Amino acid sequence: MKIDDPAALRALAIGELPALATQLRDELLGSVAASGGHLASGLGTVELAVALHYVYDTPRDALVWDVGHQAYPHKMLTGRREKLSTIRRRGGISGFLKRDESPHDAFGAGHSSTSISAALGIAVANRRLGITGKAIAIIGDGALTAGLAYEALHHAGGLGEDLVVVLNDNGMSISENVGALARHLGNIAAERIATPGALFEALGFEYSGPVDGHDVTGLVEQMQRLKARRGPQLLHVLTRKGAGYERAEQEPIKYHGVTPFDPAQGLVGTSAVNPAPTYTQVFGDWLCEMAHHDPKFVVITPAMREGSGLVRFAREFPDRYFDVGIAEQHAVTFAAGLATRGLKPIVAIYSTFLQRAFDQMVHDVCLQNLPVLFAIDRGGLVGPDGATHNGGLDLTYLRCVPGMTVMTPSDAQQLRAMLRTGLELVGPAAIRYPRCAAHAALTPARGIESGDLSATLPAALPVGRAQWCRRGSGIALLVFGTLLDTANQLAESIDASVIDMRFVKPLDEELLLDVAKQHAMLVTLEENVIAGGAGSAVMECLARAGREAMVLPLGLPDANLEHGTREECLREAGLDLQGLFDSIARHAAAMPSIARGGQKRGGLDSNMMFNGVTRSLTRFKLF
Repeated sequence: MKIDDPAALRALAIGELPALATQLRDELLGSVAASGGHLASGLGTVELAVALHYVYDTPRDALVWDVGHQAYPHKMLTGRREKLSTIRRRGGISGFLKRDESPHDAFGAGHSSTSISAALGIAVANRRLGITGKAIAIIGDGALTAGLAYEALHHAGGLGEDLVVVLNDNGMSISENVGALARHLGNIAAERIATPGALFEALGFEYSGPVDGHDVTGLVEQMQRLKARRGPQLLHVLTRKGAGYERAEQEPIKYHGVTPFDPAQGLVGTSAVNPAPTYTQVFGDWLCEMAHHDPKFVVITPAMREGSGLVRFAREFPDRYFDVGIAEQHAVTFAAGLATRGLKPIVAIYSTFLQRAFDQMVHDVCLQNLPVLFAIDRGGLVGPDGATHNGGLDLTYLRCVPGMTVMTPSDAQQLRAMLRTGLELVGPAAIRYPRCAAHAALTPARGIESGDLSATLPAALPVGRAQWCRRGSGIALLVFGTLLDTANQLAESIDASVIDMRFVKPLDEELLLDVAKQHAMLVTLEENVIAGGAGSAVMECLARAGREAMVLPLGLPDANLEHGTREECLREAGLDLQGLFDSIARHAAAMPSIARGGQKRGGLDSNMMFNGVTRSLTRFKLF
């Protein structure tokens, strides 16, 4: 059966559904094993997806899937079965839900815990507009740890709208679920609770379950009964993450997201010789080293133990590690409370997830000048995870907050030094770093102890101080973090100066003004949106000082960049070597009408400086 359309699915006899589910699961395993992607979650929702599309008249009835990790079978049943091998690849289908990808994706989702709110909105809109159709939210028990889900349940129960919430309970987030709710649902599954639905019934929902999420015919029968009922309904479905593939069932964390592998052998260790550690790994190792020297810091994560590099720290220092579930807002205010009593909280969080806790960062941390250190992973472009997970806004939303120190490491040494710097500050600080391998050292190790990086602890950096990497002529490249290696390559070609700025806030204004005197053009490089980012900070500084200077800010475009490899995404953004050169060349070509005229700036003739720029660009026949 090559079913990839819900209408064709609904034409099947109910007795044919188990065979279809088996076929889909085998195909899902083979495809994701070949291409990479999220695996274990989708293996657990095959029967659920089949039953939902069989019972409900999709897309007229709107299925609102939470996150997207669990929605691969849904994609296969809605016209994308043949395209599954392209998932998360350039030009292929997204790993998450996208409204412009299919009419069956009723609501876009990359972050968790949005489904109930969105489905309630759809239900209310349907009623007001006279549209026939149901709204069904499918939410995992991990996503149910977020406050947003309870705000939606509270509102839905009060309104009494026709809304179905399917609770996909597999006992997991990416790692194990934590907290009282996980314990409560576990007791329901183990039949240790006399009134299992009391919590949801108190919120105004009619509770059904728990039911076996891998019995597709039983699911269909239960959903058909539910479909005829009115008002808020909650169906509690028990599934196994990784169902049908024993290795994933036994190690669902390991098989949550995978690179290509042989299903017969399972995931095996890499054979690469001493691969460069990622920034995430450098961060995790530094925590374990530093913990022996500073007993006051603790680490908080909103359900991202593996992704944030905290597995080792959680194992070695369990009393100093706090997984708060998918609850970013709580994570930040919890950290603020810890800081009021003299502890040094480190919030390990993705850039895109910190967006959800912006108010808490402003109101609860920075307004009180509390020493909370934000270790912000996935700064910039994240490659296959795409637009929902790109961390392109953080420099903008961080630098506008009073009292915040913002740092951008360019290599492993700097990350370690900046972590030490942030811990020693008396106020809030943020360090943002990318999802990629970290160079051991791209800049002179000033302020960092010499010797084996893994065996030494770095000294703190002087706050707000940049450093020279290369002295050239004509053009100065002011680099904020991730693009320093590319900038060094470019500078060799065009004889440009390179300054590793290190701090977005506070800026090294003294050095910046000096650089502006000596160069015809300043080019700022950042893996952040240009609007309000580090380049904006540079131009604001020069404007305050009354300094006339040609500044070209280069960063992420004003667009939502889609998924692909990190290299492909950088190329699309114009932040690869050729893209940076082309942008500088175009800008330099427009300079004569502006920069020529014989005026003096800082004692240097602008004609001379412009000629230095064009000589640099033409020397290698690139301009």
